Amino acid sequence: MKERKKVLAILLASVTCLAAMTGCGQASSAESASGSENQETATITQTENETANAEAESAEEVTINFWHHYSAQSAENETLTTVLIPKFEEENPGIKVNAVSHEWADLHDKILISAQSDTLPDVARLDSAWIPEFQKMGILVPLNKEMSDYSEVAGGLLDSAMSTAEINGDNYGLALNTNTKILFYNVEALEAAGLTAPTTMDEFVEDCKKLAGTNENGQQVWGYDEPGLSGWNLCPFIWSMGGSLTNDDQTKASGYLNGAETVAAIDMFAELYKAQAITGWNSGDIPMTDGFGTGRYAMLLEGPWKVAELAGAYPDFKYATAPVPAGKGGSISVLGGEDISMFNSANKDAAWKFMKFMTSEFAQEEMAKCGQIPCNKQALETDTVKQADFAPYIEQLQNAKSRPTVACWSEFDSELAAAVTEVVNGDKTAQEAMDELAVKVDALLAE
Repeated sequence: MKERKKVLAILLASVTCLAAMTGCGQASSAESASGSENQETATITQTENETANAEAESAEEVTINFWHHYSAQSAENETLTTVLIPKFEEENPGIKVNAVSHEWADLHDKILISAQSDTLPDVARLDSAWIPEFQKMGILVPLNKEMSDYSEVAGGLLDSAMSTAEINGDNYGLALNTNTKILFYNVEALEAAGLTAPTTMDEFVEDCKKLAGTNENGQQVWGYDEPGLSGWNLCPFIWSMGGSLTNDDQTKASGYLNGAETVAAIDMFAELYKAQAITGWNSGDIPMTDGFGTGRYAMLLEGPWKVAELAGAYPDFKYATAPVPAGKGGSISVLGGEDISMFNSANKDAAWKFMKFMTSEFAQEEMAKCGQIPCNKQALETDTVKQADFAPYIEQLQNAKSRPTVACWSEFDSELAAAVTEVVNGDKTAQEAMDELAVKVDALLAE
């Protein structure tokens, strides 16, 4: 381009000299040549600018990767891909979102592996219990320090939900949705047994035994179904019965994890399993929704997502809900939910825009239609949310507790499940298993 301009400049100079030598009769020719050259130069400059603008626009377009654990075939994933992402991209030209669905456990492990190979996504929907672990690894962005409008955004979300991402005064995520578990029960099964929903843990134990047995088809029926023996599953029972996993500072397990109340809760599970009154965590057991919807399980503790699942699979099944049965510690459920967090390697500007969008009133209301309890305060006041009958869960959330917010929680949780499995299988007493586990967890907490 520079050489072409140089040639044009020489030509212009030559024409000018020629005009001076041949007199005024040639002036119009020189002016014509000069005008032609100026037009050509202007055309070249315009083309140059258009090319530069196109390159700039191309350079500004970014794609952010969003990893999540909405099930691939779920209503949540459908809403994400067909409603929310298109809306976000429309409102934010130049930003594309590549959403990738993982299974819950797979997502956790995928992030651990990707952190070692520098292939993390920009943002991810994380189980709130994972935040301390990833924060300790140094892979999450402290939003309150790096996002200028963080306080404004966080102020529009539920304080209780936002607390799950707060560590040592800094915040590593925005609350995306919140949840807890309440008691679901088969109305016809309880009525046939002359029972009402249990309100205490003692009643729960007795009802499980009364509801267990065989049905008219000679099939085994259980009073209660529990699909796992991890903290998410056990904590409502441990806490409601007055037990705990650690001290208040979350620095010590001995004396708490193996305390009398916690051991009693584990013993209760073992007793009911031995009596064939509860099941669900073994390979080959009937899946929760199918077992409940077909009358094989009489009770279960579950979250708001179960409503949509039952409506889709067993629309005529009659059930009702009640608070977690109360014990010495009260009626205490487990605080669940997910946060949306940003990784250090992210395109931070684009990632932050997406995070704000996903926690906006619009996005949260859309997800509420799929059974997700919003964290956005304005979304909670919409007709959509009020008509979704989240009231029992919101009521239980007032007495829900978060699992220990410690970096070693994943390993702690795995060890807990293994120890309780040994107890229900009869390999160890609850006291023996919890004594051994407390020592292991003390070591984990000290790391």
